[in-house]
Amino acid sequence: MPINASPHFERAQSEHEAAVGTEAKIKTLKKMLTLAPKHKGSENLLKQLKTRLKKLKHAHEKESKKAGSTQKGIKKHDMQAVIIGKTNSGKSSLLSILTNAEPKISEHKFTTIKPEIGMMNFEKTSIQLIEVPAIDSEYYDKGIVNTADTILIIVDEIKQIKDVLEKMKKSSGKKIIVFNKIDFLNKQEQRKLFATLQSKKYNFVLISTKTKENLDELKETLFQSFDKIRVYTKEPSKEKSPKPIIMKPDSTLKNVAEKILHGFSEKVRETRIWGPSSKFPGQKIGLKHKLKDLDVVEFKTR
Repeated sequence: MPINASPHFERAQSEHEAAVGTEAKIKTLKKMLTLAPKHKGSENLLKQLKTRLKKLKHAHEKESKKAGSTQKGIKKHDMQAVIIGKTNSGKSSLLSILTNAEPKISEHKFTTIKPEIGMMNFEKTSIQLIEVPAIDSEYYDKGIVNTADTILIIVDEIKQIKDVLEKMKKSSGKKIIVFNKIDFLNKQEQRKLFATLQSKKYNFVLISTKTKENLDELKETLFQSFDKIRVYTKEPSKEKSPKPIIMKPDSTLKNVAEKILHGFSEKVRETRIWGPSSKFPGQKIGLKHKLKDLDVVEFKTR
């Protein structure tokens, strides 16, 4: 124990010894350095603390790289959303309700320690949902969050929104505030909450993972966030395909053909279209024609 160590330093030392995980140990060690005595007799102590901090940072960097490498196997789908939030906010429950995933759900903090993946079906489309460990956890993976198309920020207190947004400034995806546990609020409290979030101009949905209230609204809001169009294909004299091809707005018939198979557009000799972008059903059009949501296209090859 250093000479003239304050009670605050001793408390910080106890916190450091009890800390679990590299990130938590780094945080508590920094606090020890701040509170450590600054005199000649404490030089060795300060040197030891700085050396320990350097080693912990190096270990944390290696852990982060290792965690990042394990996520290279996550293939990004046409529509990908990430669920983030603080511990016990309902992330795992939401993933379980919306998808085929079976994440571990517990009242204990920081239950999720690796990304959990599920597929959500919405109007014959598939949306990839990834739940990442709590944003206040040492296992939080900002790499996945920064590349996602849409980010579902699940909270159960208004003050959590600012905290979460502060930690994801580099994220370019569209953000949807998912306010969970409204089953604890009466109708008047829900109206007040709605008005508050609306006044802050958030894109938000009020839900309950317990009663499943407003989950259909959340699905619709999530799908609309991707700004995609659905294009169905059909063979001559047959019904349209059961599942659409997901495309960007203003995609052309050539874009659809190339998504089906690289080089396919060069084999097309005739195209017909049904739907919002056609003047009449079965209209003959060229490959430069721009498509709209829910169009049905037919290709005839040479």
